[in-house]
Amino acid sequence: MPKSSVSRVFGKRSQHHTIILASGDNIRHWTVRPWLLGMSASFLAVMSIGYLLATTYLVVRDDLIGASMARQARIQHAYEDRIASLRSQVDRITSRQLLDQQQIDNKMTQLLAHQARISSRHGKLDQLFKQVAIADLKLSDIPVPTARPITQASSPASLPATNAAALENAETVQHRARLENTQMPQTSLSYASPNALTRDNAGKMFDEVLTSLEAIEQEQFDKVQSMIFNANQTAETITNILSDSGLPTDADAGIGGPFVSPVDHEGFETSLDELGSALDRLDSAKSLARKMPVANPVPNRPVSSRYGRRRDPFLNRIAHHSGIDFKTAYGEPVLATGSGTVTTAGRKGGYGKMIEIDHGNGITTRFAHLSRIYVSVGTPVASGFTIGAAGSTGRSTGPHLHYEVRLNDRAVNPQRFLSAGRKLQPLL
Repeated sequence: MPKSSVSRVFGKRSQHHTIILASGDNIRHWTVRPWLLGMSASFLAVMSIGYLLATTYLVVRDDLIGASMARQARIQHAYEDRIASLRSQVDRITSRQLLDQQQIDNKMTQLLAHQARISSRHGKLDQLFKQVAIADLKLSDIPVPTARPITQASSPASLPATNAAALENAETVQHRARLENTQMPQTSLSYASPNALTRDNAGKMFDEVLTSLEAIEQEQFDKVQSMIFNANQTAETITNILSDSGLPTDADAGIGGPFVSPVDHEGFETSLDELGSALDRLDSAKSLARKMPVANPVPNRPVSSRYGRRRDPFLNRIAHHSGIDFKTAYGEPVLATGSGTVTTAGRKGGYGKMIEIDHGNGITTRFAHLSRIYVSVGTPVASGFTIGAAGSTGRSTGPHLHYEVRLNDRAVNPQRFLSAGRKLQPLL
Protein backbone atom coordinates (compact mmCIF):
# COMPACT_ATOMS: atom_id res chain seq x y z
CA MET A 1 0.00 0.00 0.00
CA PRO A 2 1.53 3.39 -0.93
CA LYS A 3 2.52 5.83 1.64
CA SER A 4 -0.04 8.28 0.63
CA SER A 5 -3.28 8.07 -1.33
CA VAL A 6 -2.77 11.61 -2.43
CA SER A 7 -0.23 12.06 -5.19
CA ARG A 8 1.28 15.35 -5.95
CA VAL A 9 2.15 16.64 -9.38
CA PHE A 10 4.64 19.36 -9.57
CA GLY A 11 4.10 20.20 -5.94
CA LYS A 12 0.20 20.29 -6.27
CA ARG A 13 -2.44 18.06 -4.67
CA SER A 14 -3.84 15.38 -6.99
CA GLN A 15 -7.31 16.18 -8.39
CA HIS A 16 -8.66 12.58 -8.14
CA HIS A 17 -9.25 10.00 -5.46
CA THR A 18 -8.58 6.26 -5.51
CA ILE A 19 -10.76 3.77 -3.73
CA ILE A 20 -9.05 0.48 -2.93
CA LEU A 21 -10.79 -2.64 -1.69
CA ALA A 22 -8.60 -5.56 -0.61
CA SER A 23 -9.84 -8.97 0.32
CA GLY A 24 -7.04 -11.43 0.75
CA ASP A 25 -5.11 -11.58 -2.46
CA ASN A 26 -7.84 -9.73 -4.33
CA ILE A 27 -7.35 -6.06 -4.53
CA ARG A 28 -9.65 -3.72 -6.35
CA HIS A 29 -9.38 -0.02 -6.76
CA TRP A 30 -11.34 2.71 -8.40
CA THR A 31 -10.32 6.15 -9.24
CA VAL A 32 -12.93 8.75 -8.56
CA ARG A 33 -12.50 12.11 -10.08
CA PRO A 34 -13.61 15.13 -8.11
CA TRP A 35 -16.23 16.34 -10.54
CA LEU A 36 -17.88 12.91 -10.50
CA LEU A 37 -17.87 12.91 -6.75
CA GLY A 38 -19.37 16.38 -6.68
CA MET A 39 -22.04 15.38 -9.13
CA SER A 40 -22.88 12.32 -7.07
CA ALA A 41 -23.08 14.34 -3.89
CA SER A 42 -25.21 16.94 -5.60
CA PHE A 43 -27.52 14.29 -6.98
CA LEU A 44 -27.90 12.70 -3.58
CA ALA A 45 -28.57 16.10 -2.03
CA VAL A 46 -31.12 16.94 -4.71
CA MET A 47 -32.82 13.58 -4.26
CA SER A 48 -32.92 14.03 -0.51
CA ILE A 49 -34.33 17.49 -0.79
CA GLY A 50 -36.87 16.29 -3.35
CA TYR A 51 -37.89 13.45 -1.13
CA LEU A 52 -38.30 15.76 1.79
CA LEU A 53 -40.27 18.22 -0.28
CA ALA A 54 -42.48 15.50 -1.72
CA THR A 55 -43.10 14.07 1.72
CA THR A 56 -43.86 17.51 3.11
CA TYR A 57 -46.18 18.25 0.18
CA LEU A 58 -48.07 15.01 0.63
CA VAL A 59 -48.49 15.62 4.33
CA VAL A 60 -49.53 19.25 3.88
CA ARG A 61 -51.80 18.36 0.96
CA ASP A 62 -53.68 15.81 3.05
CA ASP A 63 -54.14 18.39 5.78
CA LEU A 64 -55.31 20.98 3.25
CA ILE A 65 -57.67 18.55 1.61
CA GLY A 66 -59.06 17.49 4.98
CA ALA A 67 -59.51 21.10 6.06
CA SER A 68 -61.17 21.98 2.76
CA MET A 69 -63.49 19.01 2.99
CA ALA A 70 -64.33 19.87 6.58
CA ARG A 71 -65.04 23.49 5.61
CA GLN A 72 -67.24 22.35 2.72
CA ALA A 73 -69.01 19.94 5.04
CA ARG A 74 -69.64 22.75 7.52
CA ILE A 75 -70.92 24.99 4.74
CA GLN A 76 -73.15 22.21 3.45
CA HIS A 77 -74.52 21.53 6.92
CA ALA A 78 -75.12 25.25 7.40
CA TYR A 79 -77.00 25.44 4.09
CA GLU A 80 -78.99 22.35 4.93
CA ASP A 81 -79.86 23.78 8.33
CA ARG A 82 -80.85 27.07 6.69
CA ILE A 83 -82.95 25.28 4.10
CA ALA A 84 -84.60 23.19 6.81
CA SER A 85 -85.29 26.34 8.79
CA LEU A 86 -86.75 28.07 5.74
CA ARG A 87 -88.88 25.04 4.94
CA SER A 88 -90.12 25.00 8.53
CA GLN A 89 -91.02 28.69 8.30
CA VAL A 90 -92.74 28.10 4.95
CA ASP A 91 -94.71 25.23 6.47
CA ARG A 92 -95.70 27.36 9.45
CA ILE A 93 -96.72 30.26 7.23
CA THR A 94 -98.64 27.91 4.94
CA SER A 95 -100.38 26.36 7.91
CA ARG A 96 -101.15 29.82 9.28
CA GLN A 97 -102.51 30.91 5.92
CA LEU A 98 -104.66 27.80 5.66
CA LEU A 99 -105.92 28.37 9.20
CA ASP A 100 -106.63 32.04 8.47
CA GLN A 101 -108.35 31.09 5.24
CA GLN A 102 -110.45 28.52 7.08
CA GLN A 103 -111.39 31.10 9.69
CA ILE A 104 -112.35 33.58 6.98
CA ASP A 105 -114.41 30.89 5.23
CA ASN A 106 -116.13 30.03 8.50
CA LYS A 107 -116.91 33.69 9.17
CA MET A 108 -118.17 34.10 5.63
CA THR A 109 -120.37 31.06 6.13
CA GLN A 110 -121.73 32.64 9.30
CA LEU A 111 -122.43 35.88 7.44
CA LEU A 112 -124.25 34.01 4.68
CA ALA A 113 -126.20 32.10 7.32
CA HIS A 114 -127.18 35.41 8.96
CA GLN A 115 -128.24 36.75 5.58
CA ALA A 116 -130.28 33.62 4.85
CA ARG A 117 -132.01 33.85 8.22
CA ILE A 118 -132.76 37.55 7.79
CA SER A 119 -134.03 36.94 4.25
CA SER A 120 -136.23 34.08 5.41
CA ARG A 121 -137.70 36.34 8.10
CA HIS A 122 -138.53 39.10 5.62
CA GLY A 123 -141.85 37.57 4.57
CA LYS A 124 -142.93 36.89 8.13
CA LEU A 125 -141.86 40.34 9.31
CA ASP A 126 -143.69 41.98 6.39
CA GLN A 127 -146.89 40.21 7.32
CA LEU A 128 -146.36 41.02 10.99
CA PHE A 129 -145.78 44.68 10.11
CA LYS A 130 -149.22 44.75 8.52
CA GLN A 131 -150.76 43.24 11.64
CA VAL A 132 -148.77 45.62 13.82
CA ALA A 133 -150.08 48.56 11.76
CA ILE A 134 -153.62 47.28 12.16
CA ALA A 135 -153.02 46.88 15.89
CA ASP A 136 -151.79 50.50 16.07
CA LEU A 137 -148.34 49.45 17.30
CA LYS A 138 -145.22 51.32 16.23
CA LEU A 139 -143.27 49.74 13.39
CA SER A 140 -140.08 51.23 14.83
CA ASP A 141 -140.41 48.81 17.73
CA ILE A 142 -138.84 46.17 15.47
CA PRO A 143 -135.40 47.27 14.25
CA VAL A 144 -134.63 47.02 10.55
CA PRO A 145 -131.55 44.81 10.03
CA THR A 146 -128.80 47.22 8.96
CA ALA A 147 -125.06 46.83 9.38
CA ARG A 148 -123.27 49.21 11.72
CA PRO A 149 -120.27 51.11 10.28
CA ILE A 150 -116.79 49.91 11.21
CA THR A 151 -114.42 52.42 12.76
CA GLN A 152 -111.34 53.66 10.93
CA ALA A 153 -109.06 52.01 13.50
CA SER A 154 -110.33 48.55 12.70
CA SER A 155 -110.53 48.84 8.92
CA PRO A 156 -109.49 51.31 6.25
CA ALA A 157 -112.97 51.33 4.80
CA SER A 158 -116.39 51.53 6.38
CA LEU A 159 -119.14 49.05 5.78
CA PRO A 160 -122.21 49.96 3.70
CA ALA A 161 -125.52 50.54 5.40
CA THR A 162 -127.41 47.49 4.11
CA ASN A 163 -126.87 43.83 4.78
CA ALA A 164 -126.56 42.93 1.11
CA ALA A 165 -123.87 45.54 0.52
CA ALA A 166 -122.10 44.55 3.69
CA LEU A 167 -122.02 40.93 2.62
CA GLU A 168 -120.80 41.89 -0.85
CA ASN A 169 -118.01 43.87 0.76
CA ALA A 170 -117.20 40.89 2.97
CA GLU A 171 -117.03 38.62 -0.08
CA THR A 172 -114.66 41.08 -1.75
CA VAL A 173 -112.45 41.10 1.32
CA GLN A 174 -112.47 37.31 1.38
CA HIS A 175 -111.51 37.10 -2.29
CA ARG A 176 -108.74 39.65 -1.80
CA ALA A 177 -107.46 37.76 1.23
CA ARG A 178 -107.37 34.54 -0.81
CA LEU A 179 -105.34 36.19 -3.54
CA GLU A 180 -102.92 37.70 -1.06
CA ASN A 181 -102.54 34.41 0.82
CA THR A 182 -101.29 32.72 -2.37
CA GLN A 183 -98.39 35.18 -2.75
CA MET A 184 -95.19 34.35 -0.85
CA PRO A 185 -93.17 37.21 0.60
CA GLN A 186 -90.23 38.12 -1.66
CA THR A 187 -87.94 39.73 0.87
CA SER A 188 -88.11 37.73 4.07
CA LEU A 189 -90.22 35.19 5.83
CA SER A 190 -91.95 36.98 8.70
CA TYR A 191 -95.29 36.81 10.49
CA ALA A 192 -95.51 40.61 10.50
CA SER A 193 -95.92 40.77 6.71
CA PRO A 194 -98.46 43.06 4.98
CA ASN A 195 -100.52 39.97 4.18
CA ALA A 196 -100.82 39.14 7.85
CA LEU A 197 -101.93 42.70 8.58
CA THR A 198 -104.49 42.46 5.78
CA ARG A 199 -105.78 39.19 7.15
CA ASP A 200 -106.05 40.72 10.60
CA ASN A 201 -108.01 43.66 9.18
CA ALA A 202 -110.24 41.28 7.22
CA GLY A 203 -110.81 39.21 10.36
CA LYS A 204 -111.65 42.32 12.35
CA MET A 205 -114.03 43.43 9.63
CA PHE A 206 -115.83 40.08 9.66
CA ASP A 207 -115.98 40.18 13.46
CA GLU A 208 -117.46 43.70 13.32
CA VAL A 209 -120.11 42.60 10.80
CA LEU A 210 -120.97 39.46 12.77
CA THR A 211 -121.14 41.40 16.03
CA SER A 212 -123.36 44.01 14.39
CA LEU A 213 -125.73 41.42 12.95
CA GLU A 214 -125.86 39.51 16.22
CA ALA A 215 -126.59 42.73 18.10
CA ILE A 216 -129.37 43.55 15.63
CA GLU A 217 -130.82 40.06 15.97
CA GLN A 218 -130.66 40.36 19.75
CA GLU A 219 -132.42 43.72 19.55
CA GLN A 220 -135.00 42.25 17.19
CA PHE A 221 -135.58 39.35 19.54
CA ASP A 222 -135.97 41.66 22.55
CA LYS A 223 -138.38 43.92 20.66
CA VAL A 224 -140.40 40.97 19.40
CA GLN A 225 -140.58 39.53 22.92
CA SER A 226 -141.67 42.94 24.23
CA MET A 227 -144.35 43.20 21.55
CA ILE A 228 -145.54 39.67 22.33
CA PHE A 229 -145.88 40.64 25.98
CA ASN A 230 -147.62 43.94 25.18
CA ALA A 231 -150.00 42.37 22.68
CA ASN A 232 -150.93 39.58 25.07
CA GLN A 233 -151.31 42.03 27.94
CA THR A 234 -153.54 44.31 25.84
CA ALA A 235 -155.63 41.38 24.66
CA GLU A 236 -155.95 40.11 28.21
CA THR A 237 -156.91 43.58 29.45
CA ILE A 238 -159.61 43.89 26.78
CA THR A 239 -160.88 40.42 27.63
CA ASN A 240 -160.97 41.21 31.35
CA ILE A 241 -162.84 44.46 30.76
CA LEU A 242 -165.41 42.70 28.62
CA SER A 243 -165.66 39.87 31.14
CA ASP A 244 -166.12 42.29 34.04
CA SER A 245 -168.90 43.96 32.06
CA GLY A 246 -170.74 40.66 31.83
CA LEU A 247 -170.07 40.23 28.13
CA PRO A 248 -169.22 36.77 26.75
CA THR A 249 -165.62 36.37 25.58
CA ASP A 250 -163.88 33.62 23.63
CA ALA A 251 -160.28 34.81 24.05
CA ASP A 252 -157.60 32.61 25.58
CA ALA A 253 -157.61 32.43 29.35
CA GLY A 254 -153.86 32.94 29.84
CA ILE A 255 -150.41 33.15 28.31
CA GLY A 256 -146.95 31.93 29.23
CA GLY A 257 -144.12 29.60 28.32
CA PRO A 258 -140.43 29.06 28.97
CA PHE A 259 -137.88 31.71 28.07
CA VAL A 260 -135.98 30.84 24.89
CA SER A 261 -132.48 32.24 24.53
CA PRO A 262 -131.89 34.36 21.41
CA VAL A 263 -128.71 32.35 20.78
CA ASP A 264 -131.04 29.64 19.47
CA HIS A 265 -132.08 30.97 16.08
CA GLU A 266 -135.00 28.56 16.01
CA GLY A 267 -136.15 30.36 19.16
CA PHE A 268 -136.29 33.59 17.17
CA GLU A 269 -138.44 31.92 14.52
CA THR A 270 -140.64 30.59 17.30
CA SER A 271 -140.90 34.09 18.75
CA LEU A 272 -142.11 35.36 15.36
CA ASP A 273 -144.81 32.70 15.40
CA GLU A 274 -145.66 33.69 18.96
CA LEU A 275 -145.86 37.34 17.92
CA GLY A 276 -148.20 36.40 15.09
CA SER A 277 -150.37 34.45 17.52
CA ALA A 278 -150.34 37.33 20.00
CA LEU A 279 -151.30 39.81 17.30
CA ASP A 280 -154.08 37.48 16.12
CA ARG A 281 -155.31 37.22 19.68
CA LEU A 282 -155.18 41.01 20.08
CA ASP A 283 -157.00 41.48 16.78
CA SER A 284 -159.65 39.00 17.84
CA ALA A 285 -160.06 40.74 21.18
CA LYS A 286 -160.36 44.14 19.49
CA SER A 287 -162.80 42.80 16.90
CA LEU A 288 -164.88 41.28 19.67
CA ALA A 289 -164.74 44.53 21.65
CA ARG A 290 -165.81 46.54 18.58
CA LYS A 291 -168.80 44.28 18.15
CA MET A 292 -169.88 44.80 21.74
CA PRO A 293 -172.09 47.81 22.52
CA VAL A 294 -169.53 49.72 24.55
CA ALA A 295 -169.60 53.07 22.72
CA ASN A 296 -171.79 56.06 23.61
CA PRO A 297 -174.78 56.52 21.26
CA VAL A 298 -174.82 60.30 21.80
CA PRO A 299 -171.34 61.35 22.98
CA ASN A 300 -171.04 64.19 25.47
CA ARG A 301 -174.75 64.16 26.29
CA PRO A 302 -175.95 63.90 29.93
CA VAL A 303 -178.06 61.06 31.26
CA SER A 304 -181.56 62.19 32.21
CA SER A 305 -182.85 58.88 33.57
CA ARG A 306 -180.84 55.85 34.66
CA TYR A 307 -181.47 52.13 34.49
CA GLY A 308 -183.56 50.50 37.22
CA ARG A 309 -186.42 51.56 39.50
CA ARG A 310 -187.88 55.04 38.91
CA ARG A 311 -191.18 56.89 39.03
CA ASP A 312 -193.11 56.50 35.80
CA PRO A 313 -193.63 59.97 34.20
CA PHE A 314 -197.10 59.07 32.96
CA LEU A 315 -198.54 56.97 35.79
CA ASN A 316 -196.56 58.66 38.57
CA ARG A 317 -195.74 55.38 40.28
CA ILE A 318 -192.63 53.21 40.74
CA ALA A 319 -191.71 51.21 37.66
CA HIS A 320 -188.67 49.48 36.16
CA HIS A 321 -186.72 51.47 33.58
CA SER A 322 -185.07 48.96 31.19
CA GLY A 323 -182.55 51.37 29.72
CA ILE A 324 -180.90 54.78 29.94
CA ASP A 325 -182.35 58.08 28.72
CA PHE A 326 -179.98 60.63 27.25
CA LYS A 327 -181.00 64.29 27.07
CA THR A 328 -180.66 65.33 23.44
CA ALA A 329 -181.85 67.96 21.04
CA TYR A 330 -184.46 67.08 18.46
CA GLY A 331 -182.85 65.59 15.33
CA GLU A 332 -179.45 65.01 16.96
CA PRO A 333 -177.56 62.10 15.29
CA VAL A 334 -177.70 58.73 17.05
CA LEU A 335 -174.71 56.40 16.61
CA ALA A 336 -174.42 52.62 16.71
CA THR A 337 -172.61 51.56 19.88
CA GLY A 338 -171.11 48.43 18.32
CA SER A 339 -170.89 46.60 15.03
CA GLY A 340 -173.72 44.30 14.06
CA THR A 341 -176.77 43.86 11.85
CA VAL A 342 -180.03 45.80 12.01
CA THR A 343 -182.91 43.47 12.93
CA THR A 344 -185.66 46.07 13.54
CA ALA A 345 -186.14 49.49 11.94
CA GLY A 346 -189.59 51.02 12.44
CA ARG A 347 -192.34 51.77 14.92
CA LYS A 348 -192.79 49.44 17.88
CA GLY A 349 -195.42 50.29 20.51
CA GLY A 350 -194.29 52.66 23.25
CA TYR A 351 -190.75 52.75 21.79
CA GLY A 352 -192.04 54.82 18.90
CA LYS A 353 -189.57 54.75 16.03
CA MET A 354 -187.01 52.17 17.12
CA ILE A 355 -183.89 50.50 15.78
CA GLU A 356 -182.63 47.18 17.13
CA ILE A 357 -179.15 45.88 16.29
CA ASP A 358 -177.95 42.32 16.81
CA HIS A 359 -174.27 42.23 17.89
CA GLY A 360 -173.98 38.46 18.16
CA ASN A 361 -173.45 36.27 21.22
CA GLY A 362 -177.06 37.01 22.27
CA ILE A 363 -176.44 40.77 22.66
CA THR A 364 -178.77 43.36 21.12
CA THR A 365 -179.23 47.11 21.52
CA ARG A 366 -182.32 49.25 21.10
CA PHE A 367 -182.58 52.94 20.21
CA ALA A 368 -186.09 54.32 20.85
CA HIS A 369 -188.18 57.54 20.41
CA LEU A 370 -186.28 58.39 17.20
CA SER A 371 -187.46 61.08 14.84
CA ARG A 372 -185.77 59.54 11.83
CA ILE A 373 -184.39 56.13 10.83
CA TYR A 374 -181.51 55.98 8.36
CA VAL A 375 -181.08 52.20 8.15
CA SER A 376 -183.21 49.24 7.19
CA VAL A 377 -183.49 45.64 8.34
CA GLY A 378 -180.42 43.63 7.33
CA THR A 379 -178.12 46.65 7.10
CA PRO A 380 -174.66 45.91 8.57
CA VAL A 381 -173.41 48.74 10.74
CA ALA A 382 -170.13 49.49 12.51
CA SER A 383 -169.51 51.17 15.81
CA GLY A 384 -169.99 54.94 15.41
CA PHE A 385 -172.18 54.61 12.32
CA THR A 386 -175.10 57.11 12.23
CA ILE A 387 -178.32 55.10 12.29
CA GLY A 388 -180.95 57.73 13.02
CA ALA A 389 -181.90 60.99 14.71
CA ALA A 390 -183.20 61.62 18.22
CA GLY A 391 -186.81 62.61 18.68
CA SER A 392 -189.88 62.11 20.87
CA THR A 393 -191.98 59.44 19.18
CA GLY A 394 -193.87 56.80 21.15
CA ARG A 395 -194.36 57.00 24.90
CA SER A 396 -192.20 60.05 25.51
CA THR A 397 -192.47 63.37 27.28
CA GLY A 398 -189.92 65.20 25.13
CA PRO A 399 -186.92 64.84 22.83
CA HIS A 400 -184.46 62.30 24.18
CA LEU A 401 -182.89 58.93 23.36
CA HIS A 402 -183.93 55.78 25.15
CA TYR A 403 -181.03 53.29 24.91
CA GLU A 404 -181.22 49.63 25.94
CA VAL A 405 -178.76 46.74 26.04
CA ARG A 406 -180.26 43.26 26.08
CA LEU A 407 -178.52 39.98 26.77
CA ASN A 408 -180.45 36.93 25.53
CA ASP A 409 -183.47 39.23 25.15
CA ARG A 410 -183.21 40.36 28.78
CA ALA A 411 -182.50 43.99 29.56
CA VAL A 412 -179.28 44.67 31.46
CA ASN A 413 -177.77 47.87 32.78
CA PRO A 414 -176.09 49.72 29.87
CA GLN A 415 -173.99 51.77 32.27
CA ARG A 416 -171.45 49.01 32.82
CA PHE A 417 -171.00 48.72 29.05
CA LEU A 418 -170.47 52.45 28.79
CA SER A 419 -167.91 52.25 31.63
CA ALA A 420 -166.18 49.40 29.82
CA GLY A 421 -166.17 51.51 26.66
CA ARG A 422 -164.38 54.35 28.43
CA LYS A 423 -161.72 51.87 29.60
CA LEU A 424 -161.46 50.24 26.17
CA GLN A 425 -161.26 53.49 24.19
CA PRO A 426 -157.46 53.91 24.50
CA LEU A 427 -156.95 50.22 23.70
CA LEU A 428 -159.00 50.04 20.50
